[in-house]
Amino acid sequence: MPSPVHSRDLYTVEQVRALDRRAIDELGVPGVELMRRAAWAGLSSLRRHWPQAHRIAVHCGPGNNGGDGFLLATLAREAGLQVEVLALADAARGDAAEARRAWESTGGAVHRWAGEGGLPRVDVHVDALYGTGLRRAPEAVAAALIERINADACPVLALDVPSGLDADTGRCPGVAIRAEATVSFIAAKRGLCTGQAADHTGRLELDMLGLPDTLWQDIAPDAQLLQPDHLPPRARAAHKGANGHVLAIGGDHGTAGAIRLCGEAALRAGAGLVSVATRAEHLLALNAARPELMAHAVDGPQALQALLERASVLALGPGLGQHAWGHALWLTALDAGLPLVLDADGLNLLAREPRRLAQPAVLTPHPGEAARLLHQDVAQVEADRYAAVRALAERYGAVAVLKGAGSLVADPAGRVAVCPWGNPGMASGGMGDLLTGVVAALLAQGCDAWDAACLGVGLHARAGDLAARQGERGLLAGDLLGPLRTLGNGLETDA
Repeated sequence: MPSPVHSRDLYTVEQVRALDRRAIDELGVPGVELMRRAAWAGLSSLRRHWPQAHRIAVHCGPGNNGGDGFLLATLAREAGLQVEVLALADAARGDAAEARRAWESTGGAVHRWAGEGGLPRVDVHVDALYGTGLRRAPEAVAAALIERINADACPVLALDVPSGLDADTGRCPGVAIRAEATVSFIAAKRGLCTGQAADHTGRLELDMLGLPDTLWQDIAPDAQLLQPDHLPPRARAAHKGANGHVLAIGGDHGTAGAIRLCGEAALRAGAGLVSVATRAEHLLALNAARPELMAHAVDGPQALQALLERASVLALGPGLGQHAWGHALWLTALDAGLPLVLDADGLNLLAREPRRLAQPAVLTPHPGEAARLLHQDVAQVEADRYAAVRALAERYGAVAVLKGAGSLVADPAGRVAVCPWGNPGMASGGMGDLLTGVVAALLAQGCDAWDAACLGVGLHARAGDLAARQGERGLLAGDLLGPLRTLGNGLETDA
């Protein structure tokens, strides 16, 4: 995403339609003029990404997105490119009909795609089949064309939205274009930043089509992208007691690694002190591997109580288990009323015994855990991640983080932030344990739940991107610990 005004703001499809109507009705910019500006923006993006391209194919639907495509084709041919146009229909609708006539009036041919046959040999495909209005799977003829485009070796530029991707939710109800680049117009659509969108948008750009800032007045964005951030430098006279005491609770039989990763991440994210309440069998390994962690054997609530009295923040759940030991510690920890981060089995127990949390709290579920917390299935959660994360925050009275591609952060008032970083290499064991420790450390250092969740999610994802510079496959959770320290001190800003 670029960095002009409003580029971090994310809007629903209905809000974008309202912005379109305002540009036409209140600012007096004709619909065809908006298409012309979109076409220029699309052609500029194409020439920027593929400066050596001479032959392009523009695939046009019957609606306004197709109109953008017809005008881009006209401009491209005027610029000296060889242009082929394929259309899904024999006619276009509304302003798109005028755009199609502009192409045809200069001798441009339109080849009707009937669902079979090959594609022209070109350097770049331009996707202008469907815009923001598509909420269903593409029809059979369009789906066949999308599959052919995806199977071709040539790169794809998507105009506004990759066809087949729901611009509101990031869901693909059927087949969808896999673009190398997407140039979106007027406002950033929230669905292009989460869920399945990561596999379809490629490099995502925003062009506001030269519209004045007054267009966005009184239309508050539905969500915002996170931006790189870190805590300010510490006071020179700082001491460990001034930076909080995190108590990480978990590590049932066989899961010492989960609680160690959580505790070590809390240390690397700046907590002054980190204690670990775990099974006695894990103490030797924890003390040998990371002596800075103060590991304690806890056999039940009474042993935990003494540790709770010294802690300022709890990290509850990594490796906790759902049996008698874990359940007893979970109840005791929640009843302590301390600020906390809940993850893993801490969330699974909450799904079994729901309660609205009175203390400052951050929940960090993956889609499966979110489904259990909402009494849904994973498909329902992923069908509308924005609705799911808001429902989690409202139901449990906590800040909620819905993990995954384009992780979302929500508070009970409905505010949502979207993480633009992270990579598939982070889909490996232990990553969630790290996030729990990072967020807990930020709470311990004075952040409120919202800021701790937003900053923690951003640091965690950016650390993953730094670590993945050596390759995504084989990335380990422990590989993020060094980058976490670097980013937390503001020493790396281009992750």
